[in-house]
Amino acid sequence: MMRNAEAGNKTAQQFRDAALPCLDDAYAFAQVLMRTPADAEQAVQECYQRALRQFDGFRGPAVRPWLLAILKAVCQEKLGEKPGRRGTPADAAGTNGTPAPRGTPTIQQLIDELPAPLGEVIALREVIDLSYKEIAEVTGVPVTTVM
Repeated sequence: MMRNAEAGNKTAQQFRDAALPCLDDAYAFAQVLMRTPADAEQAVQECYQRALRQFDGFRGPAVRPWLLAILKAVCQEKLGEKPGRRGTPADAAGTNGTPAPRGTPTIQQLIDELPAPLGEVIALREVIDLSYKEIAEVTGVPVTTVM
């Protein structure tokens, strides 16, 4: 029984070491998908809970694309979406919650206006700085299509 507890603690520590550096990227992507800070926080929390439960089976080279793929699935479930659809655009608030000046759209607003697959790819590339290969892993789209 002690070995199981020690193994569980070791796995939890390995998960923290691997996944916590990706937290800001996960939250940024969740904001793109969920459109509100509160919904984004809930989605990231659920994502990390799922990822911790699945971490023993993770064998990939990079944790970040794996986490973001889980996050995308969580967000789609929460929004009741099928892949390729998006929820309603957020109000005209800026990224810090203050209204954006009229006539000056924020990057978030511009991404929100794009169809889901394009907005996701642009957010993953330009905001989160994933490689094309990592974006393909997250979105489930061939790398040539991402490019």
